[in-house]
Amino acid sequence: MASPASPIIVHHLNNSRSQRILWLLEELQLPYEIKRYQRNEDQRAPKELEQVHPLGKSPVITDGRHTIAESGAIVEYLVETYGNGRLRPAVGTDERILYTYWLHFAEGSTMPPLLLTLVFGHVQKSVPRIVKPVAKAIAGAVHEKVIDPDLTRIFNYIEKVLTEHEWFAGNEFTAADIQMSFPLEAASHRAPKFLGPKTKAFLTKIHDMPGYKKALEKGGKYDYA
Repeated sequence: MASPASPIIVHHLNNSRSQRILWLLEELQLPYEIKRYQRNEDQRAPKELEQVHPLGKSPVITDGRHTIAESGAIVEYLVETYGNGRLRPAVGTDERILYTYWLHFAEGSTMPPLLLTLVFGHVQKSVPRIVKPVAKAIAGAVHEKVIDPDLTRIFNYIEKVLTEHEWFAGNEFTAADIQMSFPLEAASHRAPKFLGPKTKAFLTKIHDMPGYKKALEKGGKYDYA
């Protein structure tokens, strides 16, 4: 089985997508070290992360001479380089098509409306009191016309998929489930009314997995678990 020449460094921002990278490394049983970063008061990543990657965001990993950002790219790199066939279906199978789809669905479809929920929530809290009614009205209209219909479609679809099979890519646990964990966790806090019973059960199930628990212990405080 392939193994890194030295421990992989995870540039870990608190309450961020990097938590699922720790979980993936635990599932792959790879050696890693955590370099910790704390969010600023405005909840943005600290400037120190820009020394690792120009965009200054997390997750980022360093593996020898390679520095890799973006959750999906990191997941694909780790599984391809060190997975030895684990955590992804075989090429040419229906499950592999589903696996690839959900790897991209997590950030491409699920996170944008959840991010808008977060943004409009911050706007309503941060504007001067005199314009709060206007900000609330605008946010309400955007939710009604754009955000809530999108979240309804997305989470009804997710619920249907998890009703049809146990995991996102079929009946076997894969890295696609790890990739999907963060948007579902974020939704459980930002938009819980959209989560169906199967989706909630999925979160309960992954939170009880030994690898998840070990990653949580190492990663530190995490509001979404």
